[in-house]
Amino acid sequence: MNRPGPAPDCAHCPARPELAQMGIGWGRYDYLVALAGNPNTGKSSLFNALTGLKQHVGNWPGKTVTRAEGGFLYNGRRFKVVDLPGTYSLLSASPEEEVARNFLLFGRPDCTVVVADATAIERNLNLVLQILEITDKVVVCVNLIDEAKRKGLEVDVRGLARDLGVPAVATVARTKQGVSELVRTIAGVVTGQIRTQPLRPAYPPELETAIDELAPLVEQAVPGIPNARWIAYRILDGDHRIRQALLSGELAELVRAQREAPESHSRLLAIEGRQ
Repeated sequence: MNRPGPAPDCAHCPARPELAQMGIGWGRYDYLVALAGNPNTGKSSLFNALTGLKQHVGNWPGKTVTRAEGGFLYNGRRFKVVDLPGTYSLLSASPEEEVARNFLLFGRPDCTVVVADATAIERNLNLVLQILEITDKVVVCVNLIDEAKRKGLEVDVRGLARDLGVPAVATVARTKQGVSELVRTIAGVVTGQIRTQPLRPAYPPELETAIDELAPLVEQAVPGIPNARWIAYRILDGDHRIRQALLSGELAELVRAQREAPESHSRLLAIEGRQ
């Protein structure tokens, strides 16, 4: 049996101020895992299967959106799991989408598990692809595989993983089928034993050129900002709230608070994206 290694000094973790403002509790843990997915994909059942009774439920600060967090132990390492609100997209301005996107952008999870409904896999891939634009460390959980079989549907999970460039695991969260494999896969991604090469949508050459030119300017304006390419894309896509946050210095304030980690003075920027 592996003995638990020392948990990191969370007092100095880069994302501590933002997570604290998001309402995420801080105990001893080694890795942070986010659960994302469309509504009605069995995400809550998966959260329960992963965390058991080690859960805390409340609301995200300033929101009526429910927040659930829990944890599990694997190979002597502590994994904190944050169940993000169900959402179909990261691009609109509903409270659920705003919470999910802000957490993925600034919470910096070590791994994001995107739960997809095996009976409607194509519809769920929209969110998967959006999340792949933000982070490399993704595992796709193809849930409700039993219901898909009852409907005569077969999901090529290996082919899906190959095409997306990230691991995919078939599960029936309600009965915990496949959950052990999912945990092993999460651990492999966060430790780097499983390397990902995520598929990202191909933009028209003109847009790619514009993003390549704008992203360094975003990084220059806000040194240390995560996901500068995504910010650049949203600006080019006409997201006026993102543009305003950049020009007003709100993004710089967020990154500065993240770097200096004065928790009592940090503030989470709520980015209201618009299509």
